[in-house]
Amino acid sequence: MAQYLLLIHDNEADYDAADDAARQAHDEGHAVFQRDHKDVITASAHLHPTSAATVVREDGRGGFLLTDGAYAETKEALGGYYVIEVPDLDAALAVAKRVPFFGRTGEAAIEVRPLY
Repeated sequence: MAQYLLLIHDNEADYDAADDAARQAHDEGHAVFQRDHKDVITASAHLHPTSAATVVREDGRGGFLLTDGAYAETKEALGGYYVIEVPDLDAALAVAKRVPFFGRTGEAAIEVRPLY
């Protein structure tokens, strides 16, 4: 068996603009996904928005620079992840296609990365 990280890239502005019913429906979609795939999910989390992020970079002089917020200007932001354990990449892709995401078609994506 192999482990894969499914990174959920959503449009934060769409999520922020959504009403409570849309957000609840999205959360319920993840609850169903987790129930349907409980045998392969080993870890998962919903992340706080990029505005809560802090980026740490080396400053080239032995110290570090800390920056508030996301490090890149983009519509898509990492909103959460799943770690799954499946036989191969084809199985990981099949699971990834079922992950609920928030945003307009073509703006959200699930990135599938194998773990060492």
